[in-house]
Amino acid sequence: MALSPAARSKGLRLEVFDRLGSTNDEAGERVRTGDPGGLWIMAREQGAGRGRHGRVWQSPPGNLYASLLLVNPCAPPIAPQIGFVAGVAVHAAVNRMAAFSRGRLALKWPNDILLDGAKLTGILVEGAVYPGGPTAVIVGCGINLRHCPPDTPYPATSLAAQGIDVSPDVAVAVLADAMDEALETWQGGAGFPEIRRRWLAQARGIGGPVTVRHPAGERSGIFVDIDTDGALVLDEQGRRSRIDAGDVFFGRAVSAQSGSTAPRPS
Repeated sequence: MALSPAARSKGLRLEVFDRLGSTNDEAGERVRTGDPGGLWIMAREQGAGRGRHGRVWQSPPGNLYASLLLVNPCAPPIAPQIGFVAGVAVHAAVNRMAAFSRGRLALKWPNDILLDGAKLTGILVEGAVYPGGPTAVIVGCGINLRHCPPDTPYPATSLAAQGIDVSPDVAVAVLADAMDEALETWQGGAGFPEIRRRWLAQARGIGGPVTVRHPAGERSGIFVDIDTDGALVLDEQGRRSRIDAGDVFFGRAVSAQSGSTAPRPS
């Protein structure tokens, strides 16, 4: 198994393991040993996979678990943009694998991919610092090819549930090409307006009510936009605010005292 000739010609590398604790953690170890970057790490199974906020990412064999190690991809203040680059790339990769009709596959802020409203992929972007040297960004991608967890806060699905059979070996090569193309478009931040345009064109929930939940509580309003830093712009009864992190639920949450319904998870 290998990356495409185009990817290899650009110096991208791939290492495959039968089992790891976490592909992101393995990429972090490579940072500590001075790897030059451009390295994809794939595991056929993970024992300690995780998503955002430290959530467990169930990782049985058959799905794709892969992380890309990037070294000095941009100035540190704009590194959060890489989550949107990754979202655009994973969306493109899944479409190449399955060719879904428009509207079925959507991006969910900040970096999930939904298929018919159910979570199909997850992305975890983490930063690292080389000892006494450059900074690194690790882009972890999980795609539910054959399995999806039954007990998640949001509905989940897999390609297999849609009758689509894609192996992890094929998926990682397709993903690597799509990621490379998105990174080239992004140009270390100079091309973020185009990435933002592509992200918004495939986003779910723009112009509608959402609730954003985070450790400090929850906020509800109209999902207006994402700004130039990738933050969600929320209109709360005419007052606009930026939200940098949280879990989005589609629909408006109202307190129990009002007797209104809770938001629809997605």
